[in-house]
Amino acid sequence: MFGLFETGFASFSWGNGVMLAIGGAFLYLGIAKKMEPLLLVPIGFGVLLINLPLGGLMECIVQGKVVEAYAIGGEPAGLLSRVFRYGLVWEIIPCFIFLGLGAMTDFGPVIANPKTLILGAGAQFGVYFAFFIALVLGFSINEAASIGIIGGADGPTTIYLTNRLASHLIGATAVAAYTYMAMVPIIQPPVIKALTTKKERAIYMKPQLRLVPKLEKVLFPIIGAIIIILLVPKSAPLIGMFALGNLLKESGVTDRLANTAATAFIDILTILLGISVGAFMSAQSFLKPETLMVFGLGVAAFAASTFFGVILAKFMNLFLKEKINPMIGAAGVSAVPMAARVVQKMGQEANPRNFLLMHAMGPNIAGVIGTATAAGIFLGVLG
Repeated sequence: MFGLFETGFASFSWGNGVMLAIGGAFLYLGIAKKMEPLLLVPIGFGVLLINLPLGGLMECIVQGKVVEAYAIGGEPAGLLSRVFRYGLVWEIIPCFIFLGLGAMTDFGPVIANPKTLILGAGAQFGVYFAFFIALVLGFSINEAASIGIIGGADGPTTIYLTNRLASHLIGATAVAAYTYMAMVPIIQPPVIKALTTKKERAIYMKPQLRLVPKLEKVLFPIIGAIIIILLVPKSAPLIGMFALGNLLKESGVTDRLANTAATAFIDILTILLGISVGAFMSAQSFLKPETLMVFGLGVAAFAASTFFGVILAKFMNLFLKEKINPMIGAAGVSAVPMAARVVQKMGQEANPRNFLLMHAMGPNIAGVIGTATAAGIFLGVLG
């Protein structure tokens, strides 16, 4: 006879209740506040599903025994454990998301103003800042690299690197990366205001950038991929897919492929990525001091990336005849396009004549390249 002990209620713990609240918070931020809803809604619902006991969604078989949560080295037996293994652990989803991102990206602002590449690289200092802080706090060098990459504000890159170097942290680092990407409008403005005066935030930049010919846009992903991959070979899976997606877009002869990659393809991958990342956040694997430290270091990494990006822009102004608004350095984190929108909003608050969006998109796009390259450097040294 079916009774209470055969239901999930008998196995429900206070930890499950805490995680349901966290999943509910993600859903609230995504639905009510519209903060990165494409990511936070599937992640939040994944958190809810995995913390309803006995559902079997992340079941694995380890040495002939079925375990409820995903286990590294086990054979996946549940629906989401299979998606997690073959999508994330096999690194298929993160790499192909870069294909979709490339198909959605316009390199025009970077080509028109190459200085922005420097700002995109400068923001990566936050990655190394958090890396060394994590080492000081006792994390292993592989764990520290996986935590530091959160500062790049690039979820697929964070998942890709963590899976290679410290797979047991993939739930914490992935959720931290995506959560802080959603919180860009909250985290970045105080850092920017602390580093700049109102006069600096009001610096006017001509809204019109150089019109970039089609030939330059077609050559950029080809030449860029060759140079970056030769310099940092381990970045090939991410940079290669990113460049291919952009080439599909800019070539003009593969519109069907480019449109599919930028819409349906990346949407499907985002659903699978979000729900499987959320499903990794079971109470027993997430509610640990180590995980909470990862979250704290993640926001420190993000703030440090913003800090270094603005400081580098201010430093460049010492040598530039035509000054740049230092806020665009904050867009060097690869939270595209939210970081650029934050700069645009703050620029218009300081000077209604300012239209900084296209100027900020240059560092923003460069930040995607910079974070993928930083991940390749970590893999080359530690992988």
